[in-house]
Amino acid sequence: MAVRDRVGEYRRRMRERGLRPLQVWVPDVRTPEFAAQAHAQSVLVAQADVDGDEQDFVEAIAAPWDDEA
Repeated sequence: MAVRDRVGEYRRRMRERGLRPLQVWVPDVRTPEFAAQAHAQSVLVAQADVDGDEQDFVEAIAAPWDDEA
């Protein structure tokens, strides 16, 4: 049986089970551009922890989620 026939049979069985194919495109984490962007974003996150008091403000005005008031 050819690969095309096996794949077609597999897809037919999956459709009979109520499933449908779905294609998802995701970033290629193996590229140098991805690594550079990930590093740049991690530096920004680390810098935000050092520079700002924004999180302290958010925590001060936020109600705890486990309050049953």
